[in-house]
Amino acid sequence: MTTAQPQKITTFLWFDNQAEEAAQHYTSIFGDSRVVNATAMSVTFELAGQQFIALNGGPMFTFNEAISLFVDCTSQEEVDELWAKLSDGGEEGSCGWLKDRFGLSWQIIPKVLTDLLSDPDPVKSERVMKAMLGMKKIDVQGLKDAYEQ
Repeated sequence: MTTAQPQKITTFLWFDNQAEEAAQHYTSIFGDSRVVNATAMSVTFELAGQQFIALNGGPMFTFNEAISLFVDCTSQEEVDELWAKLSDGGEEGSCGWLKDRFGLSWQIIPKVLTDLLSDPDPVKSERVMKAMLGMKKIDVQGLKDAYEQ
């Protein structure tokens, strides 16, 4: 009988005073997600099986684009749903990036983008890259159209 090993590295997120609100918001968006434990200072939660800790640390530090959470999406529908929910109250960036209402950066990326950018034909992959650079939310059909030109 094998027991699951605890996660060795956990992402730690510093919020002003919205740690529990953020954890509740994120766990409502992603499947296989839950709040594990909440105290006055911190909340431990899981998103799609990945554990995070959120701290009510005060206003001294804020998020920036130097760190983001990358979500590998399987379809345009998943991209659309996550984009809508995570950007609500936040701001849309370019190339699949957004900031949520707490200022945390996310990359909402369909797997097909990675696949097309990895094509051994540099002309095709460059067309896909150029198309992606013109997008905010990633449009799978737009990527495929660029690839097939």
